[in-house]
Amino acid sequence: MSRNLGESSLRRRRRAGDPMAAFDGLPPPLRQWLSEAALPWSPASVRRIWSKSRAKGMSPEEALLSLSQAEARTLARDRQSTAFKLNSLT
Repeated sequence: MSRNLGESSLRRRRRAGDPMAAFDGLPPPLRQWLSEAALPWSPASVRRIWSKSRAKGMSPEEALLSLSQAEARTLARDRQSTAFKLNSLT
């Protein structure tokens, strides 16, 4: 069952643990970003990018920009993959 993921080439995996508890453990700016994200990010993925960005000395705003850029790259890659599938069907 695809639920709200739609037509996407992104992999889907079952997650271990309680995703809401993981979400609740994120810093407030990260929870806000995740609640508005276009993709169904896992809290662990978002935390990983956030932590790496902050470790590089980025401000919270720059770290959020880094997340937005990662999401844009993923959406572009998915768009190309989906377009290729549609072209091969015609």
